[in-house]
Amino acid sequence: MDLTSYAEWAVRLVNDPVPPPALRELREELAAVFAAEDEETVVALLNALLVLHPVRPQLTAHDGSHWHLHLAQDPTGNPAAGAVMGLAAVVAEHGAERLGRCQDPRCGRAFLDTSSNRSRRYCSARCASRANVAAYRARRRGE
Repeated sequence: MDLTSYAEWAVRLVNDPVPPPALRELREELAAVFAAEDEETVVALLNALLVLHPVRPQLTAHDGSHWHLHLAQDPTGNPAAGAVMGLAAVVAEHGAERLGRCQDPRCGRAFLDTSSNRSRRYCSARCASRANVAAYRARRRGE
């Protein structure tokens, strides 16, 4: 079961400037995971969130697909368990360094580094291009 899509949902929530009121607390909890300075802190935060938002896997078939697992939302419709489990799975499989913040000083958005060589530093091609152009211009000016 690939949980990356659940982790990507967590990233979208962290980057949402105006999350729905019911998800604001979860957004802050997930943002703390991305802001953590070391792997031990990431793991401690995720373990605490897994206790708060227990995972409820469910078999489902839709859109002509065969039976497969989904991480069910809680009875209030809160998708927290899936988001937390997705991040935990990414950390377990690839390490905490796969959770990142954009290095463009004007941005700071969260991202998942799914590159094969663990080299992602920006949240998007736009931020990477903007940073590269700024660095090129600074070099041309002799800074």
